[in-house]
Amino acid sequence: MRIPRLFHPDTITVDSELTLTAEAAHHVANVLRLKSGHPVVLFNGDGNEYPATIILAQRRQVVIEIDSRLAIDPQSALPLHLGQGVSKGDRMDIVLQKATELGATTITPLITERCPVKLDDARWQKKIAQWQKIIQGACEQCGRNTLPELKPVTSLKDWLADSTRQTRLVFAPGSQQRLSQLSANPAGFRVLVGPEGGLSDAEVHQSQEAGFTACSLGPRILRTETAAISGLSVLQATFGDL
Repeated sequence: MRIPRLFHPDTITVDSELTLTAEAAHHVANVLRLKSGHPVVLFNGDGNEYPATIILAQRRQVVIEIDSRLAIDPQSALPLHLGQGVSKGDRMDIVLQKATELGATTITPLITERCPVKLDDARWQKKIAQWQKIIQGACEQCGRNTLPELKPVTSLKDWLADSTRQTRLVFAPGSQQRLSQLSANPAGFRVLVGPEGGLSDAEVHQSQEAGFTACSLGPRILRTETAAISGLSVLQATFGDL
């Protein structure tokens, strides 16, 4: 029997009772249909997981008793910062989900020249909240107890100006540099992926001027979500824990 993992946004204390959020309670009581006495695991992003037991399961309220705290976190030792051009539809959702599963430590949504998404500040905040829930759900699924840091939506120009000790990479079709030919860096990698439509030639040049190395993901043109997933997978396989 697989024990459900649930994200809880607040402090979790051993040998105490807590009430799940309305969303988590709905999932437990109405979707999974769990009853009192069923084991669950909670995590809140502090790097631990908390085995617990349901002591009350009603349609709109679920109360959990925390049994113990375990310092278990399959966090990758390879720091990966993904700068992802914002894409429309479910492409961005897929990237956030899979980047979390692949061990990304930081994700920054980027506004680029060909970004198709135009929102005001209020709608960007709503979008960020939606993306945060996708990351939480991915952590529930993959067993991570530390959430990747989701940065605010940032312009490409500002992101390129950030100082970093990480190796800087930009995925650009036609490049000769392969990821497998790179040298290891204990500080990890900072990876730039364009939106659908890719980065413009000027943006690739701008990134290279900022110290990014243009890298190839093979002879075929990949969708933005495929590029992000493939690039992170190769880096993890070459320098990380895959």
